[in-house]
Amino acid sequence: MAKKRANGEGSIRKRTDGRWEGRYTAGYDPNTGKRIIKSVLGKTQAAVKEKLKSAISESAELDLTAEDYTVATWLRTWYDLYAQPNIRTATANRYQLQIENYIIPRIGKIKLKNLTGRDLQRLYKDLAENGRTQNVEKTGKQGLSPTTIRSVHLMLHNALDRARKERLILHNPTEDCIAPKLVKKEMQILKSEDMKAYLQAAERRNVLPMFYLELVSGLRKGELAALCWDDLNIKHRTISVSKQYVRNPDGSLELTRPKTETSIREVSIPQEAVDLLIQEHAKHPENPYMFPSPLTGEMYYPDSIATLHKRILKDTGLPHIRLHDLRHTFATMALQNGVDIKTVSAMLGHYDAGFTLKTYTHTTRAAQEEAAQTIGSFMAQVM
Repeated sequence: MAKKRANGEGSIRKRTDGRWEGRYTAGYDPNTGKRIIKSVLGKTQAAVKEKLKSAISESAELDLTAEDYTVATWLRTWYDLYAQPNIRTATANRYQLQIENYIIPRIGKIKLKNLTGRDLQRLYKDLAENGRTQNVEKTGKQGLSPTTIRSVHLMLHNALDRARKERLILHNPTEDCIAPKLVKKEMQILKSEDMKAYLQAAERRNVLPMFYLELVSGLRKGELAALCWDDLNIKHRTISVSKQYVRNPDGSLELTRPKTETSIREVSIPQEAVDLLIQEHAKHPENPYMFPSPLTGEMYYPDSIATLHKRILKDTGLPHIRLHDLRHTFATMALQNGVDIKTVSAMLGHYDAGFTLKTYTHTTRAAQEEAAQTIGSFMAQVM
C-alpha cells in the first residue's frame, strides 16, 4: 500500500520487485486537464524520499512560460539569442538549415515540455530515410548521412540544455536517445607518384601557383580564396591566414574569421611557392587578391576552386578526391617526411595536436613501426 503524504509531497510505496517507488504530480496536460504523474525509483525508502523531494522541487520551479513554447518557437529563440551571436557564420548557417529544413517541418509543433527522446529517435530515423532536400536525383540518395544527423543531434542537445537551464523543461530528451554512429571513411590523398601530373595539369590551366600553394600549406578552401597579396611575407617566406570566405544559404559570400582562434596563423612555405606567387602577382599587380578570378577580377568562389580541382583530376585521368583531400595530402606528406606532429598541427590550424594525431593515425602508426624497427636494430647490436 502506498504511504500517503501531505498534499504536494507525492506518495511512496514498495513494489513487488523489492524496490521503492515515489510518485508525484509533475503538472497538468493542457489538452485534457489531467494530472501528469511521474515517478522515481530507489533501493531504500530513504533514498526515494530524497529523490522525490528533489523531483517535486524541480517540477514546482518549472517556468510558467514553458507552456508558450513549441519546439519551433524555442529553437528559433535559442538560435537568435544564444547561438547566432556566439558562433562563426558557417556554423550559424548550418544551424539555421538544420532548424528550418530538418527539424521544424517534422517536430516543430510539439510542445517543448512534451518533447521526448522517442520523438527525437523518430526524427533521426526519418532524416536517415527521407531527410535529403537537394541533389536527390543526382546522388540517388534520399536520406541524410550519419554525420549530418549526428550534427543535428548535437545542436539539439545544446538548444535543449539551454531550455533545461532556463527551467522550461526538467530533462534534456537528447540524453534518452541514440545518435547515429559515425562511419569512419578511409582517408583519400593525392599519391606522390600522381603529384607531377596533377601540377602539370594545373599549370596548363594557368592555376599552378594556387594548387602548388595548397599542396605545401594545407589551407582550407575558404582560407585559400580569401588570401590577399599582402598576406605574403616574401622575406620570411610565410603566408598569414587571418580570414576566410564562407558561403551563406542565399549563395552570397561573407568574409569572416577562420574556423577557430588557432586557425589564425602564420604558415611557412618553401621558396618555390614564394617564387610562383611572385610570378602570379606580376600578372595582376594592381589586384589585391592573391588569386583573382580571370572572369571577374574578384576573388574566386571557394566552390569554383573545388570545380577547378575536379577538372584538373579529369584532365589527368586521376581518381576523384575532394579538394579538402589536398589538405590531408599535405599533412600526410609532412608527417611521412619527419615533420613533428605539433608543427603539422600548428600549420593546419588545429586546436589541439591530439586532434591531428587522431586524424592522421594511419601515418603516425607507420612512423611508429619504423621507429620500433630502428630501436630493435639498435638493441640487437647491444645484445
